[in-house]
Amino acid sequence: MSNNIVLSICIATFNRAMLIGEALDSIVSQATNEVEIIIVDGASTDNTGEIVKNYQQKFPLIRYIRLAAKGGFDQDCCRAVELAEGKYCWLFSDDDILKPGAIKAVLDEFQHNYELILVNAEIKNVNLSKVLKKRYLNFVDNRIYQREDSEQLFIDVASYLSFIGCIVFKRSLWNAREKKTYFGTLFVHVAVIFQSPIAGKIVVLANPMISIRYGNSLWTNKCFEVSLLIWPNLIWSFSDFSESARHRVCPREPWRRFKTLLIYRARGAYTLREYKEFLMKRLDSTIDRFFTRLIAQLPGVFLNLGLYAYFTIFRFYYTNAEIYLVDLENSTYYYKRYVTSIMVKYISLKIRR
Repeated sequence: MSNNIVLSICIATFNRAMLIGEALDSIVSQATNEVEIIIVDGASTDNTGEIVKNYQQKFPLIRYIRLAAKGGFDQDCCRAVELAEGKYCWLFSDDDILKPGAIKAVLDEFQHNYELILVNAEIKNVNLSKVLKKRYLNFVDNRIYQREDSEQLFIDVASYLSFIGCIVFKRSLWNAREKKTYFGTLFVHVAVIFQSPIAGKIVVLANPMISIRYGNSLWTNKCFEVSLLIWPNLIWSFSDFSESARHRVCPREPWRRFKTLLIYRARGAYTLREYKEFLMKRLDSTIDRFFTRLIAQLPGVFLNLGLYAYFTIFRFYYTNAEIYLVDLENSTYYYKRYVTSIMVKYISLKIRR
């Protein structure tokens, strides 16, 4: 590889043949000879490898490593960084899009010797045809944080960092931090940043340079466990930050809130299975067990319809209303999908008879 490499764009992928080409298009179209792309494939069963090899012909500074077996997202990210040659690494997603000029903007920041660069993003729907939120972080200007600002940084950006594609860091920082403890969380990158305060300057670039393809996460079918159990446990494990700061990022046990459970029920993410597997043994009160079980059995289609109508009517009062509506539309209880499902079942029964 070239000795000129200063930035390694590291991508962990699995079965993204339909989308990784768009991500690579957005990178290769603006990459220079200072940039390499490292793709670690967790044993995809589709034609991801063929897609990547086509891009290697256009941009030789792509390295593709297909693992013999699926090891896990966190492990694959670490493997990509291990193989990197750049002073800085950009952990990027395999389905999102870099906006024009993003790489140059990040390369320009290297002169300031930041330990960590966080890149703002816009949020779009799955096919990237509609902007759901113009700025994930509502920052107008770039913000610089020192070590003494670590708690404010945590409050300001921790929730955003659940999205992996926004993080550019010195490889030396990553190598110096504990990672194996956090394998299996899906958020090893967040742990690398917040397991202890970073000694050195950090910048958040306010201008959105990434288009996030919302609702396409590989862990969507596990969103109850990931969002309400794994993520809070990770955030609350960062003991260097005050309880107040951690609570501002995420409540310690968000699943105890009936309102939260109602929303997840409407999204189709909370059923009796989640109640029995995750909540039943965690609840001490008979009353709490009764109501959490009751919510898991409520008619999801009516909850979905009610919340969809509410956020449609009052969308101007909620900055994330468009995102909430997408979540509800993706639910098995969304009225259009639900009616279609009922019709299909009815027709199938008629045909069998």
